[in-house]
Amino acid sequence: MNKPHYQTGLKQNWPQFSLLVLINAFVGGMVGLERTILPELAETEFGIAARTAIFSFIIVFGFTKAAASYAAGRFSARYGRKNMLIAGWLFGIPVPFVLMYAPDWNWIIAANVLLGINQGLAWSANVIMKIDLAGEKDRGLAMGLNEFAGYLAVAVVAFLTGWIAAEFGLRPYPFLLGIGLSVLGLLLTIFFVKDTAGFVQTESARSALEQTRKPVFMEVSWANRSLMSVSQAGLLTNFKDGMAWGIFPIFLLAAGLSLPQAGLVIAVYPACWGLFQVATGKLSDYTGRRGMLTGGMMVQGLSLLAFTYAGGYGGYLLTAALLGIGTAMVYPVFLAAIADLVHPADRAESVGVFRLWRDSGYAFGALFAGLIADRFSIEAAMLATAALLLLSAAVIALKYRNAAPKTGVQP
Repeated sequence: MNKPHYQTGLKQNWPQFSLLVLINAFVGGMVGLERTILPELAETEFGIAARTAIFSFIIVFGFTKAAASYAAGRFSARYGRKNMLIAGWLFGIPVPFVLMYAPDWNWIIAANVLLGINQGLAWSANVIMKIDLAGEKDRGLAMGLNEFAGYLAVAVVAFLTGWIAAEFGLRPYPFLLGIGLSVLGLLLTIFFVKDTAGFVQTESARSALEQTRKPVFMEVSWANRSLMSVSQAGLLTNFKDGMAWGIFPIFLLAAGLSLPQAGLVIAVYPACWGLFQVATGKLSDYTGRRGMLTGGMMVQGLSLLAFTYAGGYGGYLLTAALLGIGTAMVYPVFLAAIADLVHPADRAESVGVFRLWRDSGYAFGALFAGLIADRFSIEAAMLATAALLLLSAAVIALKYRNAAPKTGVQP
């Protein structure tokens, strides 16, 4: 029997790659279930007024997703990428049911533990498989397509849940979407997804990069200055998103917007984040990662600053779009940069470590925003987050060095 031929590249692997893009859209849609209406649900149905208490669901989600992302990277080589993806969906299926029928806020917190595990395992396994298939030449484009699908789905589902809630109430109807997403995602994974371990073995045999002699966690977290700069920027990007997840619905409704208007503003941000990632990811394949990362962190900081003072529906839509574009400039490039800088055999764990730091940003951002909003104001939380994003841009500019083709990291 002939051995299977593992040739990397999007053209050679487009059927499997396209299937993974579709499945990642379902993964992203699961997050969109909560994006618009959960802070409103906390106040109206459970009587929770303190910002830190409302943001508790994001804090739990962030830390759980971070841990699950690391586990997916650490164990996907041992147990298989596909099995990690299946496990992620099994944790996701109960989520919409718990959200629909939760009798108190503790059940909402429990749902977000499950959602965090779902996102960490499923999204990480999906990302790693796409990197395996794409190869070096199309890595940025591959990550752009991946994040495009995931975050466009976040936006679409966030808008739909806001509209459904306005028409039919906060529960149970908005969460019915999650049942379809999770069941379809699981079935497609079981019957049609193929593992990509063979591609890694083939690429490892011809890679000019050396495997790290240090623990991968240490290398990605602080020992390698380029990888460290990417990790801190990833953390602060999701720090901003954790803040936005909890702050934006409250801020916009307090500014006089209706729930559908607030839902559209909230949806525009991840929609632009999703739509522009294909272009930014591919552009970074040609220009290198450093300029896109530095510029993207700056655009995020400046647009969040402008959002705080926008003062009207049109202004909020415009600055939310700019915030999404800034996020699109960095999000696919983070993952492509990590893959550029590490040996293929270290890739899965390196992505897992990066996602541990990046996804913990959700929790740190929500906790920070809740504390600052309770102590000072919502606007103060947004302004402080904008300052941190601008500081992160400076770290990228000073510390990151583009990978030299075929040889790895420049000193």
